[in-house]
Amino acid sequence: MKKIAFFDAKPYDKIYFDKYKNDYGFDIKYIEYKLGTDTAYMSKKYDAVCAFVNDDINSEVIDTLYQNDINIIALRCAGYNNVDFKSAYGKVHIARVPAYSPYAVAEHTMALLLSLNRKIHKAYNRTREYNFSLTSLIGFDLYGKTIGIVGTGKIGRAFINICKGFNLNIIAYDPYPLENSDIEYVSFDELCRRSDIISLHCPLTKDTKYIINENSISNMKDNVYILNTSRGSLIDSEALLNGLRSKKVGAAGLDVYEEETDLFYEDFSYQVISDDILSGLISMPNVIVTSHQAFLTHEALSNIARITLENIKAYFDETPLKNEICYKCSKGEKCNKEKNKNCF
Repeated sequence: MKKIAFFDAKPYDKIYFDKYKNDYGFDIKYIEYKLGTDTAYMSKKYDAVCAFVNDDINSEVIDTLYQNDINIIALRCAGYNNVDFKSAYGKVHIARVPAYSPYAVAEHTMALLLSLNRKIHKAYNRTREYNFSLTSLIGFDLYGKTIGIVGTGKIGRAFINICKGFNLNIIAYDPYPLENSDIEYVSFDELCRRSDIISLHCPLTKDTKYIINENSISNMKDNVYILNTSRGSLIDSEALLNGLRSKKVGAAGLDVYEEETDLFYEDFSYQVISDDILSGLISMPNVIVTSHQAFLTHEALSNIARITLENIKAYFDETPLKNEICYKCSKGEKCNKEKNKNCF
C-alpha cells in the first residue's frame, strides 16, 4: 500500500480523504505543518506528497523531496503559483485539481457582493443586540448595474451566469477571450472605467500580479465595489486600503489576501496581528474578509479528494497524468505529454 505524506492537514481534509482513500488503496499520514524548507524532511519513507495552495514548494523543498525518493506532488488545489516548476522538472511531477467546483467559488463571490451591498454583516450584529435601526444600511439595486469580470475561465463563467440572473450588465476582460461566446469583452482599462463592480477570477501570473493597483483604482468609477476570490496578489493591498480610505473604493469583498500564507486557516483570535494592512482592511465597515473559504462546499471537497487521489494513482499505475503541470509546458516547449505520456 502506497503511503502519502499529507501536509497542512485540516479537519475537513481528513473527512473527505478518509472517505475515499480505501477506494484507491492509499495510506495517508496527516501532517498539520505546512510543506516548506523546514518540514520537507518529513516526507522520508513515504511514496508521495500531497500539498496545498499555501505550502512553499521551492527549489530546496523539491531537492529534499527528490532525495527522499518522492517523485510526485499532488496539489489538492487549482492554483500552483507556489511551486518552483523549473526546479521540479525532471525530478518531481506536479499534478493539481484543475476544477473542483466553479459554482462554489462563484456563489461565494455573489454572497460577498450581496452581503456588502445590503449590509447583511452589519444588520446581523445589530439585531443580535436587539438594535433594529435601519440607519446606514442602505444598499443599491444590482439590476442594471455594470459588473466587470476579470478572467472568464470556469469560475468566471459560472459567476457570469449568476450575474445574469440579477440582470447585471456584464463586461469582461481576458487576454484569451472565448470564441463564439456572447460575452462582451473589453480592455482592462475600459473595464475599470465602466464597471460599478469588479470581480477577479483570473490566475496569478507575472502579468496579473497587482492588476488592481493605485493606477487602475484611479481609473475606476467612484464608489466602485471590488471582489477577489481568486489570488491575493492580484491586488496591491496597500493601494486598496488607500482607495477605501479616500472613498474612491466603496467596498471590498476579499476571500484571499496577498500575505495570507502565515495567517489564513489558523486561529489568531487571541493574538495581536502584526499585519497593519490586513488589520486596517478588517477594521473597515465596508470590507468583508473571509479566510480563503470560497471553495468550502461538500461537493468541492469531495471532488478535490477524488481527483487528488486519482492523480496519485495514475502516477503509480504509470498512466498519463492528465492534470500534470510542468516547466516546459508553461514555456510552450514540447515535452512527452504530446506523446500521451507524462511530461518527463
